[in-house]
Amino acid sequence: MQRFIVQRILWNIPVLLLISVVTFGMMQLVPGGPFSGSASGRPVPPEIRANMEAKYGLDKPVWQQYLSYMDRLLLHFDFGPSLRRPGRTVTSMLFGPNYMVEVLRDQLRASYDVQASSMTFAEPPGLFDSEALVVKTNREVVGYIGINWRTRLDVIKRFFSLAPVMVSAQVGLVSVCMALLIGVPLGIVSALKQNSAVDYVAMFFSMLGVSVPNFLLGILLILVFALTLEWLPTYGWGENWKQVILPAITLGTGGMAIIARLTRASMLEVIRADYIRTARAKGLTEQVVIVRHALKNSLIPVTTVLGPLMAAWLTGSFMVEWVFSIGGIGKFFVSAVTDRDYTLIMGTIIIYSGVLVLFNLIVDVAYGFIDPRIRFD
Repeated sequence: MQRFIVQRILWNIPVLLLISVVTFGMMQLVPGGPFSGSASGRPVPPEIRANMEAKYGLDKPVWQQYLSYMDRLLLHFDFGPSLRRPGRTVTSMLFGPNYMVEVLRDQLRASYDVQASSMTFAEPPGLFDSEALVVKTNREVVGYIGINWRTRLDVIKRFFSLAPVMVSAQVGLVSVCMALLIGVPLGIVSALKQNSAVDYVAMFFSMLGVSVPNFLLGILLILVFALTLEWLPTYGWGENWKQVILPAITLGTGGMAIIARLTRASMLEVIRADYIRTARAKGLTEQVVIVRHALKNSLIPVTTVLGPLMAAWLTGSFMVEWVFSIGGIGKFFVSAVTDRDYTLIMGTIIIYSGVLVLFNLIVDVAYGFIDPRIRFD
């Protein structure tokens, strides 16, 4: 098992590098650039455009730009500055700002009889530091502020609740749970009630869920449940539990339909197998036959599609986050494409590719636990 995992990880390294090369090259082939036009839509003067391209190294050959980007990413885990948002880095946009600084500023407001905005830190404090040196804007030393486990816990809480990558992961996690909890039982019932009214109705809604694009479904749900009935909010995430419902349904419906159809098809094949007939001949109850013997083997096709589906869910559906104004990485990707923000596009694609590779590896390992006939040596 360990050897298989190591081999897969080593094979995935060139895959990720190839994805980065293809993405970087395709961005350069698209007409226009990040400095082709201003925010108002007017063309940028050639001399200003040349200065901006020289500042960010876009005047160099493409291969030099790529090597410079990968050097910064691999050695410093830095996705570079945003080309269309001055003063902001892609890392801070995707993973959030320095939450330690924000937490310590809140402590400063309670500890010192001065405005925290008039203070800064001699060096940006990290999560594993024990204290931070506080100075005023005129570089006058104020003193030290301690970093204890409560401070670190508050930082972690803010990261998981506010960071765009974690917001996308939360949206995806809720969608995954909804798709599995509804899709798998729906597929089982359809298989056991084949060619009945229950089967026809379930497969009709499954086909409908696969056919309707998620962004169109999201707009329809907003029109019905938010604007017409006024039951649910139209945007946002994390402030109210009602904000979870519409995005989760929108993102999870397509996956739920796929899982239901795959579960039904696989279950129909499994329940006709010889070992299922043998189990029934032994006098086992139908519940034991289905749960212990049929369900486990029928989940192999479902597990296969869960890898890419979970990667798409956990990194956030780009259009779903855009429709519901959710502050995840999907929303940044859509705006980055329209703005030709090369570094932001690369950051979101690399994160998505990494998560996709990770979940494909998890699916391959899960095969051995689901089907004992599968071996890794």
